[in-house]
Amino acid sequence: MAVTTPPAPTRPSRPSSVGKGTSTTAKLLRLNWFGGIAGWIWLVIGMLPIYWIVISSFKSQSNFFATNPLLPPDEWTLDSYRLVIESDFIRYFGNSVVVTVGAIVPAVLISFMAAFAIVRGGNGWFLRLSNSLFLMGLAIPLQAVIIPVYLIIIRLRLYDTLTAMILPSIAFAIPLSVLVLSNFIRDVPRELFESMRLDGCSEWGTMWRLAFPLTRPALVTVTIYNALGVWNNFLLPLILTQNPDRRTLPLALWTFQGQYGVNVPAVLASVVLTTLPILVFYAVGRRQLLSGLTAGFGK
Repeated sequence: MAVTTPPAPTRPSRPSSVGKGTSTTAKLLRLNWFGGIAGWIWLVIGMLPIYWIVISSFKSQSNFFATNPLLPPDEWTLDSYRLVIESDFIRYFGNSVVVTVGAIVPAVLISFMAAFAIVRGGNGWFLRLSNSLFLMGLAIPLQAVIIPVYLIIIRLRLYDTLTAMILPSIAFAIPLSVLVLSNFIRDVPRELFESMRLDGCSEWGTMWRLAFPLTRPALVTVTIYNALGVWNNFLLPLILTQNPDRRTLPLALWTFQGQYGVNVPAVLASVVLTTLPILVFYAVGRRQLLSGLTAGFGK
């Protein structure tokens, strides 16, 4: 009778540290070191002017010319900001807020309703013609029609008023807003609209109860984009206003540059105060803005 001997016990194999080292090395080699270094260099180049503007605005006029431009001031001072605020900056800021809000709110609402009508209104010739006119408006820059706009404002007797800047801003903000919002509304599933209709909701109610909440990222996107354009607009205030009390911040910044041509810290302080509201506005709507810009890429 043959006797079978049990096999010798095998020791459990220990995990080799060579594999970990190899995978870590491979990951490091796959990293785009050149792209990362180039990105940091580009960030430094982009932030350097902003850094110079901010630290120079806290310098005195004598300290600005006596010290290194890239070094922080020896004595931090708010004299430049005080000078700018005392030079009717609050009035110019209020004018910019009125023009921006007065132009963006009607433009976004009109664009949303027009985009909803174009998408949900069928294939009628009137809607196709309206969509073509909106697309044609994208090809017309403001500089090309500033003379007709000026003549129309004169005929309407609106020259040297804030309304003279609001009306053209609305007209030039609508085409791009309609294009963005109509493409976003097309991405809303048709079944949602049909279910709302089966529940007895009208087209008007469907637009405000369904389409409006679902297109919030696109609405924030066009709002921020158009607000930046209206806030920084220089040509319309320059052509359509004459009274200093009707100036907006970009035009007031130009006058500060002429009035304080030697006082560079005062000019830079006005630049900081002009840019600060836009930065705050962007920080508040950044998440919705990115969501609206990237919508549709993963579909």
